[in-house]
Amino acid sequence: MDRDRLAQALLDSFLEELEGHVVSLNRDLLALEQAPARAKELIPGLLRTLHSVKGASRAASAAMVENACHRMEEVLEPLIHGRTPTPDLFELCFATVDALDDAGRRLAARQELAGSPLEALLPQLEQAAHGLPPQAPAPVPGPSPKPSQPPASEEAEPELPVPAQVSGETLPVRVSGQKLDALLGRSGELRVAMLRLEGHAESLEALRDDVAGLRETVRGTKSETTLRRVELELARVARVLAQDRRALFQSSTGLDDEVRRSRMLPFEEGCTGLERAARDVAHGLGRRVRMEVHGGGLDLDRSLLQSLREPLLHLVRNAVAHGLEAPEERVRHGKPEEGRVVLSARLRGSRVEVAVEDDGRGLDLEALRERARTRGLEVPEDDEEAARLVFLPGLSTAAKVTAVSGRGVGLDVVRAQVEALRGSVEVAFKAGQGTRFTLDVPLTLSTLRVLLVAVGGQTLALASEGVDRLLRLSPSDVREVEGRMSWVTPDALVPLASLAAVLDLPAGPPKARPSAVVLSAGTAQAALVVDEVIAEQEVLVRSLGSRVKRARHVAAAAVMPDGRMALLLSPASLVRAAGGRPSAHFFPTPKEQAARRRVVLADDSPTTRMLEQSILEGAGYDVTACADGAEAWERLQAGGADAMVMDVEMPRMDGFQVTEAVRASPRFGRVPVVLVTSREKPEDKARGLQAGASAYIVKSAFDPTSLLETLRRLL
Repeated sequence: MDRDRLAQALLDSFLEELEGHVVSLNRDLLALEQAPARAKELIPGLLRTLHSVKGASRAASAAMVENACHRMEEVLEPLIHGRTPTPDLFELCFATVDALDDAGRRLAARQELAGSPLEALLPQLEQAAHGLPPQAPAPVPGPSPKPSQPPASEEAEPELPVPAQVSGETLPVRVSGQKLDALLGRSGELRVAMLRLEGHAESLEALRDDVAGLRETVRGTKSETTLRRVELELARVARVLAQDRRALFQSSTGLDDEVRRSRMLPFEEGCTGLERAARDVAHGLGRRVRMEVHGGGLDLDRSLLQSLREPLLHLVRNAVAHGLEAPEERVRHGKPEEGRVVLSARLRGSRVEVAVEDDGRGLDLEALRERARTRGLEVPEDDEEAARLVFLPGLSTAAKVTAVSGRGVGLDVVRAQVEALRGSVEVAFKAGQGTRFTLDVPLTLSTLRVLLVAVGGQTLALASEGVDRLLRLSPSDVREVEGRMSWVTPDALVPLASLAAVLDLPAGPPKARPSAVVLSAGTAQAALVVDEVIAEQEVLVRSLGSRVKRARHVAAAAVMPDGRMALLLSPASLVRAAGGRPSAHFFPTPKEQAARRRVVLADDSPTTRMLEQSILEGAGYDVTACADGAEAWERLQAGGADAMVMDVEMPRMDGFQVTEAVRASPRFGRVPVVLVTSREKPEDKARGLQAGASAYIVKSAFDPTSLLETLRRLL
């Protein structure tokens, strides 16, 4: 390695090392400031860290960093022998740590340190090292907790340690965060490809069945031998494809699990630097604060932690600046002088709940309402609704503008950033006891189970975890209240709107039983009418990129198993928008009602039954939904039908038995019967056709278009 490459390698190694040492210095200085009596315990650790930075900076030829660390050692060493640290001394030490962090960023950007904050601090460090009172240092630009924006280049991005087993020992391996992101993306694409292969395998099986049926029609002719040969070859290819599919599934699943594990970091690492931020805000306001982290050992995806950094920074600073009282006021109310801010994290199924809580005064609802009135906003009477006013842009109850409060932008930013993560944020408080902000976000940002809907000629995606239920609306389910439509439930009136109207898309024709999706965001709900419910699928989530920022109601892009893209909508944004929509025309007039074909649908799974019913009714069929085969047979005899769509495995009467009963009936023998089942073995398909089924559709390859096309052809 030539001299220049060696120098660059040493500098890169030093910068990686410096970042971790800055975190350690901040942590130990905070502990020392809060408990000066522990100086003999804490100072040796600080000196060891400074010594490490000094040695590494010497190897990297960063002389100014080496000099600053040496001077800071001279400042701290007397504290071991009983010297009492002063507030100015702590300010100088914290400023030096910030200046070291700033120096690392400058060196990474290939900038000189001449004229840097570190150079400006050297005279003060030398003065303090000689026992003279240090002067108050100028603030160093740049916050300690770095924001969550992506780095400008891979070289500038911090790397994450991943354990690797070598010769029986665990050695740290540095892996670029961008490389882990790219690897997860490739793993997700592999999973999508696997799902597409599964669909192709089902298509091959269906083709083989078609050839077998065609061979039966030409039995005894010369074509039978050719078709038999084709059928055998298709069977061989299907077996090989099935084996490859199983191997690919095992490999892709294992790879995905390993990649996800390599990206996991403890929650407490995502909180690094927030304690320092709380301390700086409190110090500037003459307050004292102690920050605690609960659930710090909970492992979360690094991209989620990175995305939560800025919202958590806003909330911590807000808790100290707005929530906590001045020391004398706290004492007056029987509280300790030192305020308390708690960050906590816990898993709730496939989601993560992160909370920021303080023991301060709580929200001033009257001040919030008054500020909202002066801006001409609608002021809710309900206290819970009034508390959400804090998330409105430009709304602040601070008496004056400071560096951390007064402009009313912080909590609006928090809400926008959390909703961009497909999450929601709620606030709760007790007057005089404290405030709690709760962030609810998905556990993973890369893959997602979604409900696909058709609206205005477009296919759109809604996160399944935000979908409470699917509806088939009738006029009796809907009420108009103060010019706005609502879906009536036993407990409440849920705002009802057309998703096409919310998104400014062309509205579809009114339907006798329109489909609606009930979404939830926190404690709020809304029902949105869609043209059609298509299917539920697992998709790969992709960012819209830096060129598309804050697209209205859109959170990301969803890559479907067939490679097509769909916009992933934000439930929280849609729920808010639905509440303010005027009345809409959801149902056709009597003249618009047309004669519709009647279909008896039977499936013992409520979810599958609801999805298939929504698909059929969206296509204009009048559907009678049944929970099992016996009920379907009874409903057919009572009211007749133009077609039947049934599962096979059902209680009382299965699909095969119902099909045989239909075919044996003089009255209903010609009614088409479509079996939609998870039973995909050749003998199951043969049994269904022998029973008299008109069509056999396997659920793993279920496609709403094929079901509707099959019914259209049969009818």
